[in-house]
Amino acid sequence: MVKENEVAAMDIEVPKPNNSDQINPRYSINVLQLLKSAQMQHGLRHGDYARYRRYCTARLRRLYKSLKFTHGRGKYTRRVMNESTVTEVRYLHLVLYTAERAWSHAMEKRQLLDGPNAKQRIYLIGRLRKAVKWADLFSRLCATKGDSRTSLEAEAYASCMNGLLLFEQDRNWDTALKNFISARAVYEELGKYGDLENQVLCRERVEELEPSIRYCRHKIGESNLKTSELLQIGEMEGPALDLFKAKLEAAMAEARSQQAASLTEFHWLGHRFPISNAKNSGCHFKSTRIGEGFAWSFIRSDLASAGNADSVKDDLNGLDKAVGAVLGQRTIERNQLLVSIAKSKLARRREDKNEKVAKPEELVRLYDLLLQNTADLSDLVSSGRDRKPEEVAFSEDCVLRSMAFRAQRCFYLAKSYSSAGKRTEAYALYCHARSLAENALKKFQTMMDTDEAMTKELKTLYNECRANSCIEHATGIMEDEKAPENLSKKISTISLSGVDKKVEKFLVEKLDVYESAVGESNVKSVPRIGVFPPAFQSTPRNPIVLDLAYNCIDFPSLENRMKKDRKGFISRLWR
Repeated sequence: MVKENEVAAMDIEVPKPNNSDQINPRYSINVLQLLKSAQMQHGLRHGDYARYRRYCTARLRRLYKSLKFTHGRGKYTRRVMNESTVTEVRYLHLVLYTAERAWSHAMEKRQLLDGPNAKQRIYLIGRLRKAVKWADLFSRLCATKGDSRTSLEAEAYASCMNGLLLFEQDRNWDTALKNFISARAVYEELGKYGDLENQVLCRERVEELEPSIRYCRHKIGESNLKTSELLQIGEMEGPALDLFKAKLEAAMAEARSQQAASLTEFHWLGHRFPISNAKNSGCHFKSTRIGEGFAWSFIRSDLASAGNADSVKDDLNGLDKAVGAVLGQRTIERNQLLVSIAKSKLARRREDKNEKVAKPEELVRLYDLLLQNTADLSDLVSSGRDRKPEEVAFSEDCVLRSMAFRAQRCFYLAKSYSSAGKRTEAYALYCHARSLAENALKKFQTMMDTDEAMTKELKTLYNECRANSCIEHATGIMEDEKAPENLSKKISTISLSGVDKKVEKFLVEKLDVYESAVGESNVKSVPRIGVFPPAFQSTPRNPIVLDLAYNCIDFPSLENRMKKDRKGFISRLWR
């Protein structure tokens, strides 16, 4: 497959009109198609630059041997590559794959786990310089030995390599921009001609170059890119964007560290807590981003080492309380998100049999967690002697939210009783949930800053409680009316012999009938699939032969045929 693609991309264009063209043929290489095929089939589909570098090395070894262009045995002898050396298209492949090997080696160093250190970065830039050197040589050779299309593709390839080197060096952004724009212009023109595959490859290459061009303009100052736009660019895929992604990640990490270092105060409910420890500021910045309390361990270690300094201890205790409150709020937000997911699963019909459907009991458990989280947060904020109005208002808000959560919990507890067929308990719980929702709704409406989402949710809950209580009441009355009839039916099936008149068959006995053997989902009944353990069955076996005449038979004596022992000295010798 690879050889066929390479042969298709290695055609030699030999025009026939005059003798000068026959003496100096023009070679044709579809550079973009050749490189794209090699990269996708040898590691870069998954970002494995080490594998692609090994492929380039093996490819170069085969080319050197087939062209007999080796560098001597034992002692290294340099072979010059110039226009006179190129007598066939494979010499151009030598230069191209040498540039690709150096580029892939540089990208391999860029993908290290903790990023390249100073020494490795020097080596990386050296590899990129070598790739630029061979790419420029490839462009010059194609200008004299290749056709017009090959020359244009080689020029675009060299421009990309030069731009990548300047991009990594963080300097000469205007020159890097010119190189990227030049390469984009070439690929835009080449994308207008040729077959459909070539047009698609050229458009993909243009899209890969566009983020680098925008970033160069941003560094020069010609455009103002927002952080969200940079992150959207970083989500794009392609080998040409890997260096840009690494550069973007390094810039974002540096910005985060600078933002964490500049964080000297933490504001919470009207309090200002100074942050003197650099670890606290960095961990607090992470905790505000991803919702985890990294700063607690460092704050408590500072508390242990604070000594008798009361002012420092007060600040650290306040900071500990604030970070704990922020963590509690994030936990409540997480559990509310889980509640919304469970509600959507509960409301969804059984359209997909493979999907797990939520039960009301799961929502009851989640609301138990929310009530516990709200109580813990309220206790944490209420602790302390000097409480500000903001803290008092926050505690009241926690109390109101706990009332709303309690109403929701009671509603889904009623649903679980309803699904179990317990109408009386479900009706009582629906009525209690309606009263809780009504009280919580009145409290929320008296607040200055009304939570519109919570108010709307409570109104919906109140209406659903009223509707479900009516349904449970009516269903309970119907079941009571039918109770004597059902009882008479059950009694009529009882016989004095202890055997029922009508025994429901098992599923294995009625395979020809399309009928469920599980029963209703809201009725707890044992599925009648088959008898377990299975009953004993008689199995045939071989008959047992009893020889009763054996003891009554007189068998003849065989003593005359038995060997007799000879006694005496001579008899012992003849043994």
